[in-house]
Order: sequence, then structure tokens, then C-alpha cells
Amino acid sequence: MEALLVVFLALCVVSVVAAAENVTVGQLSSYHGGAVTYNAKSYGAKGDGHTDDTKALMAAWKVACGAAGTVTLTIPPGTYYIGPTQFHGPCKASALTFLLQGTLKAATDLKRFGNDWIEFGWVKGLTVAGQNGIIDGQGSASWPFNKCPIRKDCKVLPTSVLFVNNQNTVVRDITSVNSKFFHFALLTNNNIKMLNLRINAPGNSPNTDGIHIERSTGVVIADTRIGTGDDCISIGQGNDNIDIQRVHCGPGHGMSVGSLGRYVGEGDVTRIHVKDMTFEGTMNGVRIKTWENSPTKSVAAHMVFENMVMKDVQNPIIIDQKYCPYYNCEHKYVSGVTLQDITFRNIKGTASLPVAVLLRCGVPCQGVVLQEIDLKYKGQGGTSSKCENAKAKYVGFQYPKPCA
Repeated sequence: MEALLVVFLALCVVSVVAAAENVTVGQLSSYHGGAVTYNAKSYGAKGDGHTDDTKALMAAWKVACGAAGTVTLTIPPGTYYIGPTQFHGPCKASALTFLLQGTLKAATDLKRFGNDWIEFGWVKGLTVAGQNGIIDGQGSASWPFNKCPIRKDCKVLPTSVLFVNNQNTVVRDITSVNSKFFHFALLTNNNIKMLNLRINAPGNSPNTDGIHIERSTGVVIADTRIGTGDDCISIGQGNDNIDIQRVHCGPGHGMSVGSLGRYVGEGDVTRIHVKDMTFEGTMNGVRIKTWENSPTKSVAAHMVFENMVMKDVQNPIIIDQKYCPYYNCEHKYVSGVTLQDITFRNIKGTASLPVAVLLRCGVPCQGVVLQEIDLKYKGQGGTSSKCENAKAKYVGFQYPKPCA
């Protein structure tokens, strides 16, 4: 009798929870002491690779987002073909996990898209986690239409995953492949961790940055491998307190702070700490790039890049305040971005071009320190340094030799 009473009471609790969220008991995968799990297939998702599951996934999200307590939305094994999809809050859950066990596969018709494909926004306490989870942007069908590398007025293709206006977010154990444009973009987030990610696209795929960050604070990127056709990680304007460690980069353009100083109203970039990175076969290692003719003045300061390994990198260390990727560039005014308090420490390996250290500043860079630098040229002869308006301090071993 007592056992039957326990079962009866448990069913009552689940029924009350389900009723509160306007779902049936059958749509609840599980309920354990306040932790609720929902299954996307209970809301019509097929996961067969060709049925459009956009509406079904958004319906499942709406229910999970509206539930209180600790909530998990599971996307079970399968291939989910989806167009533009918004997973927006605010949500009632104190902790909400989006658990991807299958593959999200992007539609290829560009007419369906705006600036992004999958959007997580306005959520507190969100975890996006993978268990063999893959995000496939199907970018190869779209890359021929990308004119951004050669035209200023280009149409931007959709980013695979945008995180916007979230707080206390964790993204972990996810694989992203073949994005149409950026793989991940972080916009106005506060405290977000990107852990154990695998990000891949061909080395010739345009603008497939691995992770792009703008106007965010408290960002951690760690234990991640990125190989793309553009920057592995790009830190844009308005960021503060960015911590990057144990990231393998290559192929691609390396890791960049910037480009900065192109648009009106850009914010400062401060407190960047990057350590224990490996660059393999990349165009650049660590690069800071700012535009000339900046419409607004800003500051990029308090940066440390340390414990880097360069393997056949074209430009291991580069500050470029005359950045312009186009054929016709104006050189009327120096960059409006002031660079100060920047340290490059314990950076070693091989360069595939003779100039291993390039410091090209507009107004003089302030407080640049190079400490324990050992970069050898892969070809015949040695490496060299080039400097312009750079007031650098040199500490410890230096190869190539410092600028005269």
C-alpha cells in the first residue's frame, strides 16, 4: 500500500508540473526532484535530415524556456534540417541546458536568412552542451556568393550561431563545421565560457572566423581546436576581460584583436589575456589590427600574449595600424585607436617568412614589451624585425634582433 501511495504521489507531482507548463506527461522525458527534461521529438521534430524541423525545435524551446527550475531540452541523435532559428528568453528556468546529441544542418537557400542562422538570446544561466553534437552550416554552397574579401559594400552571409545578450553562459563539447560566415559570434554577453569546442572549415573558405567577440565582458575560451579560412578567434570592439588559453589554431589567419577603428562609436578593448596557444601553418600568429582614418577615437590596452608556439607561421607577431584588406585604401589620417600596455612573452617557434616581428604603429604604441622571443626562419637565413612608431621594451632573449 505504501509503495502504491509513493507512486501515486510521484505521478501527481509530474502531472502538476506538466499542467503548469501546458504539456502532457508524455511530453516530459523525465522529472527528478525539480529537474525536468524535454525531448524535441515530442514536439514534432523528425531528425531525418530532410524534413524542416525549424518550427518543431522552436516549439520545444518555448516549452522548456517557460518551465521553472532546472530544465534540459534534449535534441536526440539524428539530423535536424533547419532554417533561421531563434532560441530566445527571458526564460523561467533557473538553469537551462540545450543538449545537442544530433546534428543541426543548415538550409542552403540564402534567401531565407538574415545575419545569422541559430540565435540564443536574452537567457540567464544557459548551457549549450554536446554529446556528439554537430552544427553543420553547409557553407560550401554559399561561399562563392561571399564578396566581402574584395568589396566594402558586400552582403554579409549568416553566422552559424549568435549568442546575444546572455548572462552566465557555458558552451561546451560542440563541433561546428563549414559555417557560411562566422562559426560563433558573441555579442553583448556577460560571463560566457566556450570550452572544448571543435571548429572546422577549409583553409580557403572566406570569413569563416571560429569565434568572434564584440561588446562582451568576462569571456573564457579554453581547450579548443580551430581550423578555418579566417581568424581562429577575433576580438572586436567594446570588449573587456577576455581570457583565452590552450587553443590550437590552424589552418587560418591566426588570432586577432581587431579589426578596430573602422566605425563610429566603437568601444575600448581592455584586459585581454591569451596564453598557451599553438599556431600551425597560419597566416598570422598574434595580430592587432586597426584601420586608418578612424571616425572615432578609442583605446586598446592591457593585453598579455604569452607561452605561444608558432609552427611555420607567416607573421608570428604583428601590430598593424594601417590595416586595409582592399586594393584601394585611403591613408589620410593615422588610426584613431591608441595602443598601450601590450606584452608579448615567451613566444617561440618557426616563421615561414623572414620578418617574424612587425610592429607598425600609427601614433606611437605605448608600453609594448617583448620578452623571451625566439622565432627562427624556416628557410635559409635568419628572421628579422620591422618597426614603425613603436616604442618597445625588450626583455631577455630576443631572436630576431630588436629593431634598431
